[in-house]
Amino acid sequence: MADRVLDDESLHREHLVISLSGAHAYGFPSHDSDLDLKAIHIAPTAALLGLQPRHVPAERLEVLEGVEVDYSSNELQPVLLGILQGNGNYIERVLGAITVRALPELETLRPRVRAVLSRRIHRHYRGFAQGQLREWEKSGFRSVKKLLYVLRTTLTGTHALRTGEVETDVTVLLEPYGFGEARALVERKRSGERIELTDALSEQWQREVTRAFAVLEAADAASVLPLEPQPADVAALEGWMLDVRRQRFGA
Repeated sequence: MADRVLDDESLHREHLVISLSGAHAYGFPSHDSDLDLKAIHIAPTAALLGLQPRHVPAERLEVLEGVEVDYSSNELQPVLLGILQGNGNYIERVLGAITVRALPELETLRPRVRAVLSRRIHRHYRGFAQGQLREWEKSGFRSVKKLLYVLRTTLTGTHALRTGEVETDVTVLLEPYGFGEARALVERKRSGERIELTDALSEQWQREVTRAFAVLEAADAASVLPLEPQPADVAALEGWMLDVRRQRFGA
């Protein structure tokens, strides 16, 4: 069903990469999880040099065979700018999510993106996690899914800050950062999107979430990443983009 959507959207734009995000990439999919497809596309260079150049994002949401397919794609240039600013959403499309389709150029882009990672990602992951925390609160601190999103976001940010590596699968991150008990939550979530916590578990994990944010803050203070991208690495990333644009000038 995903192929049907992607084949159709690929008629309209050239995708550098299409990644499977959401619960599938985060390590806790269930039978009723939707398919969250995040893409980066490359606009024809001539179209970007015209009188009205536009970096137009694309979105599509539909239900196929009972499964919600949520597709979105952003043009290459704003994505790379976002990566320089520490946007984890865009960074994960290149480095962290499950790759569904990709051009060969993705392999030459990845080391350049790793080179420009900086502590700017802390602001993104902290803000993203705070947003997920508010969503969990709206559920009365009951939703297992929304709790796991908070943990996933804080721990992905923690791991990136401490190691320079992007890992979106929370099951890989739980034990290394002291949240092994959450494996039971992952198993509960895999049985359905709407699974809820008991009162006791809700109270326990409200305390643990506070600790997850503290772990993220400590990772920022001890990060292996530079405060901001280095000029030479930014120039290399821009050079890569310009080469891609030159190759597609007449497309």
